[in-house]
Amino acid sequence: MSFFSLAVRDSSTMLRRNLLHARRYPSLTLNLLLTPVMLLLLFVYVFGDVMSAGIGDGDADRSEYLAYLVPGILMLTIGGTTIGSAVSVATDTTEGVIARFRTMAIHRGAVLTGHVVGSVLQCVTSVVLVGAVAVAIGFRTVNATVLEWVLAVGLLTLVSLALTWIAVGMGLAGPNAEAASNNAMPLMVLPLVSSAFVPVDAMPGWFRPFAEYQPFTPAVETLRGLLLGSGIGHNGWLAVAWCVGLAVLGHAWSKSLFNRDPK
Repeated sequence: MSFFSLAVRDSSTMLRRNLLHARRYPSLTLNLLLTPVMLLLLFVYVFGDVMSAGIGDGDADRSEYLAYLVPGILMLTIGGTTIGSAVSVATDTTEGVIARFRTMAIHRGAVLTGHVVGSVLQCVTSVVLVGAVAVAIGFRTVNATVLEWVLAVGLLTLVSLALTWIAVGMGLAGPNAEAASNNAMPLMVLPLVSSAFVPVDAMPGWFRPFAEYQPFTPAVETLRGLLLGSGIGHNGWLAVAWCVGLAVLGHAWSKSLFNRDPK
């Protein structure tokens, strides 16, 4: 069997293993999904009129704020779902599963690849579910073209890939599942302090640079522009650059931790 065939076969086996775990123990994924859904409903139905008046021309329009909010909620969903990846990897590490896989005659990259691909699929599924809730309460993308839809899906997948590699590294570095979950919390917190809920221009001057120059803000602005059919400016290139950089960094970090000698 060629090197490539071996890698594909073993990665597929690890992917099936992780998907089976996700199916048998859905509580973690459902709990992580609950947060973006609750935030979506809270900000639309409780704060929607006030928020829309604050960021608009003074007129309260809940539907307008819903259109503004959904792209950020979708990014928040990805960040929350990847926390489950960190927990899953940390559990495999602390229970000795990773160590056992390292001694077996399998492709070394298959273990991490299975976790990453499985997490990306879960992220996409979570985004679809949260998006369905958004559509059910009135979100529409009537101005988006087919190309913009394709680019939006590609962006969501790229963000999922980048954040998953970072989460896998956090899972390998954490001493246990609880620590890994805590370490990965910034992946859910950072979207909250981006332009997901309010424009960066509406933030205090001392806080604005942090919100503007973090990875989630250009990703949210790009997704918002694609879904609503508005311009994305330079945010598209910034979002792709952040995703590629984080994916490369996360891959290198995860590979280094996976290959190190156990203590």
